[in-house]
Amino acid sequence: MPQVTVKTASGADAGTVDLDDGTFGIEPNVPVMHQVVTAQLAARRAGTQSTKTRAEVAGGGAKPWKQKGTGRARQGSIRAPQWRGGGVALGPKPRSYRQRTPKKMIKLALRSALSDRAADGKVLVVDEWGFAAPRTKDAAMALGALGVDGRALVVVPADDRAAWLSFRNLPTVHVISPGELNAYDVLVSDYVVFTRDTLPAPAPAKAERSTEASSAEAVRLVREAQQAKARAERPSPEAAVVEDRLSEVDPEAAVPSTDHPEGGDVPEGEDDMADDLPNRPKPSGEAHKPIKATDRVKSVSDKEDPRFAAARDKADKEDRLRAAQAAKKAGTDAPSAAESDGAEDEETEPKPKGGFSFNMTVDKERS
Repeated sequence: MPQVTVKTASGADAGTVDLDDGTFGIEPNVPVMHQVVTAQLAARRAGTQSTKTRAEVAGGGAKPWKQKGTGRARQGSIRAPQWRGGGVALGPKPRSYRQRTPKKMIKLALRSALSDRAADGKVLVVDEWGFAAPRTKDAAMALGALGVDGRALVVVPADDRAAWLSFRNLPTVHVISPGELNAYDVLVSDYVVFTRDTLPAPAPAKAERSTEASSAEAVRLVREAQQAKARAERPSPEAAVVEDRLSEVDPEAAVPSTDHPEGGDVPEGEDDMADDLPNRPKPSGEAHKPIKATDRVKSVSDKEDPRFAAARDKADKEDRLRAAQAAKKAGTDAPSAAESDGAEDEETEPKPKGGFSFNMTVDKERS
């Protein structure tokens, strides 16, 4: 860690002070300093320059001469850019030259500039200025006692009014407050003069978490995870009551009865429940089979599509008509069911126009 001797305003020694390695002891980064200084100088530009275009210049409303027949080049306005007094083509307009520079680069450039001055021994620290009243002659004598010749950057506390007024009239001195310290002002100055109050202090180190705190937090997290798992596995009070009641019931009595609703046994071939239900009563004392998640149970999606049913009914009716016509040809009467179905067909289904029929044999007999 570099050390500098603290001076008084009269040039006497007043002890030593350690400079922060992170601020005054790093390797200067020249490209970063160049970029930051360039951006700082660009931000100083006012950007108020402006020129008039041909639309902003007064006059030139009429065509100078006709388009053809004069022997001269065609012209549309005397305020065109090629005319004297005309508008300016592609001239400057008001704009902002400010560049966006990352904060980390600005801080690195400042630390690099201070480190460069500290390496050359151009960083001075004063105990305090101690001016009783604002006086420029006293400020010049103090700088001479410190051995400062050339351009100097004096960092003065914001509340030290006497020092501000004393240094501000010196042409080779630039006075700033600690919050205004920047890389450009450091680089253009030969010396940088601080006081004990304005000297940059080392950045506070990040507080590292102790091992005991980390282990205690890990134990707490593990304990919370175990408690959450136990709560998830613990049955609810309602489930415990149901289990207690089921344990009191006789297992044989819990098997559903296979008796017929009218009092007798279920006859063979008669079943009032679906065959594919897994929990249907067993007629021969088989064990009760509970419903599983993988069992197949009929649902609304298992219903037959009405369009297929209508097509099947139509095909059955056509088959019955053909059977009736074949029986009529053979000299026998058609079944009464077929006649009734045919009558229903005549009532429900309209006959096609033009004498067209689905059965071509009927049309031949009619003809």
